[in-house]
Parts: sequence; C-alpha cells; structure tokens
Amino acid sequence: MPKTRLTQRRVDSLKPRKKALDVRDSVVRGFGVRVLQSGRKSFFLHSQVDGKRVWQSIGDTRAMTLECAREQAASLLASRSRSDEACPAAPASILIEEVAEEVFRRYKRHWKPRTLEVNLGYYRKQILPWFKGRAIGDITRRDVQRWFASLHATPVAADRSAPVLSVILRQAEVYGYRPEGSNPCTGIKRYRRRNRERFLNDEEIRRLSCVLDKKVAQQPLLTAIVRLLLLTGCRKSEILNLQWSDYREGKLYLRDSKTGPRTVWLSSPARRILDGLPRTDRWMFPSPRGKCCLSTDTFNYFWRVIRAEAGLSDVRCHDLRHTYASVALAHGETILTIGRLLGHTNPATTLKYTHLADASVREAAEALVSVLGGRADP
Repeated sequence: MPKTRLTQRRVDSLKPRKKALDVRDSVVRGFGVRVLQSGRKSFFLHSQVDGKRVWQSIGDTRAMTLECAREQAASLLASRSRSDEACPAAPASILIEEVAEEVFRRYKRHWKPRTLEVNLGYYRKQILPWFKGRAIGDITRRDVQRWFASLHATPVAADRSAPVLSVILRQAEVYGYRPEGSNPCTGIKRYRRRNRERFLNDEEIRRLSCVLDKKVAQQPLLTAIVRLLLLTGCRKSEILNLQWSDYREGKLYLRDSKTGPRTVWLSSPARRILDGLPRTDRWMFPSPRGKCCLSTDTFNYFWRVIRAEAGLSDVRCHDLRHTYASVALAHGETILTIGRLLGHTNPATTLKYTHLADASVREAAEALVSVLGGRADP
C-alpha cells in the first residue's frame, strides 16, 4: 500500500484505477485516503483496538479538508491509546459499497468465475440499490429483513442475493469493519417457491429421442451432447468443456465441476456415443471457429429448437439431470449412490429426489399386507 506525506494537492490529484487505491499518510499512523473505481475519495483510519483491526471512515474528501481529517484521525488514535480510558471501538462507518468492492477483490478466489459473475450481478441489481450509502457498521437485522421483504415479487432473486449479502457482512467482520458474530443475515428464512424440478416420463424421453434421431445427420455433435446429458446426469458445462484426454478407461475424469474434480462412470450407450465421435481437436466438442469448445449460446439455441419440436417447451436443459436421477431412483438406486453419480458433496442436495420414491413405498406397503395377514383395499 503506497505511503507518503499526504498534501491537499496530492489528495485532489489522485485518480481512480481498476481497483480501489489506498494511500497511507506518513504523518499519522493508519490514516490515509481511499480512491474507489467510481472516483469517490474518502479519508480513513485503520488501527487496532484490543488486538482487533478497526477500519473507520473519517469522511468524504469533498466534505472536509485533509488537515481537518488528519486532526480527527490523530484525536481518535490519542483517545484509543490512553490507558486510563476504556475507549471501545467505534462502529465502522465505511460504506457498504467500499466493503463490497474489497470483498469481491479478496474473496473471489473462493468462487468459480461464473459464480463470481452471477454474484456480482445480484449485488449490483438487488443489494446495492437498497443499501448504497449505508455505513457497514450500521446495517441491522431489521434493515436486512426489510430489504428481503422488498424482493417478495422476485423470490428467486431474493433467495440468491441473500447469501451474497451475507458473505459481504461476514467478511466485514473478518476485515474488522463489524464486531464478530454480528452478521444480521443469519437466520433469514428463504421464500418458499414452487418446486421447479421437471422430470421427463418415458413417453417424453421417446419424443425427444425421435427428434434427436432426425437431427443427428446434420448436427452430430449437438445431438451427442444432449444424449450424454441424459445418459450421465452431468451438468451442461461439464459436457461442453470436455477434452479427449478426459475420456479414458470407460470413464470421464472431469478436471473441474461445481463441486471440484470428479469421475463420471459411463454406461455402454454413453461410451458408444463418444467412441463414434471424430477426434479432430483436443476438445471433444470443438467450436467451428477453432481453439475453443462449443459455445453455450450455440448449444442453447439447438436445445430450444429440439425441445419445441418434441413438444417439451417447459423443459429446461438442467431437467435432463433431474430425469437421470429419477430413472436411477426408479430402478432401485439409493440416495447415496445417486448423490455420487451426480457429484453431490452434500447428501441433503440429493434428498429432493426422495419424493419420487413415494409410489414405490406405497407398493411395498400394499405388498406387506398379504404377508402380515391383512386385506388390501380394492
């Protein structure tokens, strides 16, 4: 972090960069000025109180001079250093947008690129408009509840943006901007939404297969992708990003997935599909433009065409994964086995498929009637 003797001219001349810029003052320890990407500048004081890092915003550079801010910072440091005063750390007055910028810069290594992109979208569209200009230390549980209630018309966006806000506020504790254990997002209940899982029945699978049979001559790679999604339960990105080196010993060795590297065991029909594909590129499904895999947009267009022809306009591509799980369950596979097939790290994720076993449970209950000497209902 740059450190220099700050002057008013120096503060006024600082320009925004791609990342937030902090310039420390060499006169008052921990005092400095922060320049955000937006161009906004604010004075801050970064110090330690009772062994914890505390970041406090002094004020906007447009509202106060450097000398005034420096005097306030020196006064705060002096009051905290007096042993005869029990001077608690003041609530961090740094703005939430400043903290969020730091969180997305420092915490992004915990998210995959696509997840980071999605989370940034929820932050900018759902979180920032409501909380912009609020001090991070002033945000209460009631504030979060009111914000969450304001998104009742878009429950999916509410449920997905709440964890993003929670990460920002939790990391604010780690960085010393809020007291430990003060995350107001803890315990916020999600909206109850209608189950979106869609499972293709036997007739729908046959209709989809017939359409694929008609398309295979013109679009062999795209039809192969759809068939593999149905035969493996893989996510779309996992199939699109396959390289031929990932296929060996009758298995797919995924370099990366939503839950990290994993192995996909292939059935004989899936292996036949792969063995019948041309190996003209290191990518299993290369882009016509070369040097990369087939684009998501290209596949999404093909999927919309074939589902319309099959009369499955309400079926999402991800529903093929649900269908794979439902077929496995119908054939007696356990929830634990299905979780391994799908690459779930948390068994609770797989439990959403348990309702599919209701019919089997009823059949078993009726079968027990004769064994136990009862009489089944007509």
